[in-house]
Amino acid sequence: MACANPAPAQDVFARMERIVAERSMAARDNVALLMVSGGSDSTALAYLAADAVAAGHLGGLAMLHVNHHLRGAASDGDAAFVAVLAESLGIPLFVCDIDVAQMVRSSGGNMEAIARAERYRAAREALESTCLHMGFPFEAGRIFTAHTADDRVENFYMRSIVGTGPGGFRSMGHSVVIEGCRVCRPLLETGRDELRAFIEARANAVRDEAGALWREDATNADTDRFRAFVRHEIVPRAKERNPRLLETLTRTMNLIADEDDMLALQARDLIIRCVAPLGASPVEGFLVSPELADAPVPLVRRALDRVLSLALGADVRIESASIEACLAGLGQSGYVANIQGDLAVSYNKLGLRIEPMGAFRARRKKA
Repeated sequence: MACANPAPAQDVFARMERIVAERSMAARDNVALLMVSGGSDSTALAYLAADAVAAGHLGGLAMLHVNHHLRGAASDGDAAFVAVLAESLGIPLFVCDIDVAQMVRSSGGNMEAIARAERYRAAREALESTCLHMGFPFEAGRIFTAHTADDRVENFYMRSIVGTGPGGFRSMGHSVVIEGCRVCRPLLETGRDELRAFIEARANAVRDEAGALWREDATNADTDRFRAFVRHEIVPRAKERNPRLLETLTRTMNLIADEDDMLALQARDLIIRCVAPLGASPVEGFLVSPELADAPVPLVRRALDRVLSLALGADVRIESASIEACLAGLGQSGYVANIQGDLAVSYNKLGLRIEPMGAFRARRKKA
């Protein structure tokens, strides 16, 4: 079905080009690896990126499809569709098969976290190979994902419901470093309906065996899943009050992001002045100078959030109680607390120590 009031195809392309240029994501001396699932968003990204190469605005392309084998024949159908799409556009394709369910059974970890980690591990390998074969230095490589304004708004509401830490209401950044690669989101200010209209208007667009222009993931309609609940229950109600919700919240989140970037830089400078590692690895902990307590509390919270993230790992969600426990210990001689991840927080005249509980106990026993 055609989307109501779609933006002209040239507008969608021009907006992506503007975001890429304004955010310094990529240019003709860069090569991009596209993460393509076969859904409408990533299918549109493949067409748009191919147009960017044809216009001389991007140096080269490759595509990666990761088959997680979570939906049986439907997953294989996704892979087949992406293969035809890549061939039609003349884009080299990497295909990675990962049995995520088996990995979850073996490790007992979170399925979404494992799938994401494996996707980006595969993406780094594919990007390294792409840069090598196309003659680009690895630093010129980019990973493009198809996150849209809809994804960003959904994240905003999800975080509104469960809470978030410093900068959380920016929702998603336009680019981020993952696995040592610069990951860019050039469609972050374009809506899903616009992208679907763009595909529908495209001549000779690829279709799957059922004639569909993109692949639908049936699990996206299951409102027992948190994101699907927000997508189908919360966002439509908000759009009833404000039909321009995507545009309005995108503008708001960009303002939040600008302020967040400023505060993040100030917090970084504070960390450089006031925080020292306790060992060669971040997991060995940190010593926080008493001087940190002289800074404004919001900056102190941001600095502590970053220090805890380094100590616990980037994939660990830092609990607000952990930050408050560290904040409470600043300047309190004899203070000791046990926080998430079995970290010990203690204070003496040298400052606040954040370290594994085992190291804390061994040091106390030795003393």
